[in-house]
Amino acid sequence: MSTDQSSEQAKWSGKYGSLAIAFCNLITCITSWGENWILTVLLGMGVLVCGTMGIFDLKQHIKG
Repeated sequence: MSTDQSSEQAKWSGKYGSLAIAFCNLITCITSWGENWILTVLLGMGVLVCGTMGIFDLKQHIKG
């Protein structure tokens, strides 16, 4: 049972992990908007990079 659950978690992490990180970066970027511009810029870049990686990962998983 433990190995089945960990393999499901690994599959989910492989497919949606970078999109989840991009979403968390986006939420943190929105909440820190205007307070700390260096953090806002870094998180915005993280949204772009992780979001792009996530989209291409999903395309790859869909194609097979």
